[in-house]
This record gives sequence, structure tokens and C-alpha cells, in this order.
Amino acid sequence: MADKEKSRHYNMQRIKSKDTSIELKLRKALWAKGYRYRKNLRTLPGVPDIVLTKYKIAIFCDSEFFHGKDWEVLKPQLERGNNAQFWIDKITNTKRRDDEANKKLLYLGWTVIRFWGKDILKDVDTCVKVVEETIFDMEMGEAPDALEPEELE
Repeated sequence: MADKEKSRHYNMQRIKSKDTSIELKLRKALWAKGYRYRKNLRTLPGVPDIVLTKYKIAIFCDSEFFHGKDWEVLKPQLERGNNAQFWIDKITNTKRRDDEANKKLLYLGWTVIRFWGKDILKDVDTCVKVVEETIFDMEMGEAPDALEPEELE
């Protein structure tokens, strides 16, 4: 394996799927507010990062690159890069899986909230407020089914 391939392999190995910095930051903020949750609940579709079982809320903390934020801008950039088709297929499949998980969770009666990683890092208090408002709305009987990151901006 060439040095470039070794370093890429090493970097890709280090990308975590759970307990990422964005998840930890949001979890700590929710815990500090008194919300108790389950992490990476495998019995739910899509394995949500944070699950508030008491309220049936599934929270996903999505990284911008791997979940295709601003896909219309990102896709042409990827087309010009190395291994373009691999990345386009990978991100397209991730977006499709995200949509499927949302639909399955909604069908099961769960409320889905998705946050972009940079939104969590930039202003975790706003993310916590979105969760709190969703809980308040649920208690009032008018919760939205799913909140996508674009709707939170």
C-alpha cells in the first residue's frame, strides 16, 4: 500500500459512528437540562444517536459531508475529485437510508429530529431548545412528525 493510501486508510478508520464530538456535546447539554436518554438504540430503525423514550423522540446528529448537506453544491465538487463515483454513491445511499429511517420511525409513532453537526457545535443551546419545544408541543398535542435540519435554520 502506498503512503498516501495508508494515510487515507488510517484517517477513514478513525471516523467514528457513535460517541462523536457532536453527539457528546448535545448529550451533555440534554443531560444538564435533566433529560434522560438512551444512546444508539439498535431496536429502532436507523439506530438514532439519542432517544428520549419517555417522549418517543429519536434524535440524529448528522455530519455535513457524509449525510450530504447542501447536496446540490457538494455533488458537483465531488464529481471533480478523486474516486468521485464512490463518494456520490456512498452519500446518496446515506441520504436514502436517512429518509427510510425517518419514514419507519414516523410509522412507528416516533418524532424524529435531525441536527447538522456544525449547528450543534455552533449553538448547542438552540438545539436543546428545539428538543424542548418539541416536547412542549407534544404535551400540548401538536407535535411535528419530523424536523429536518433545514427547517431548524
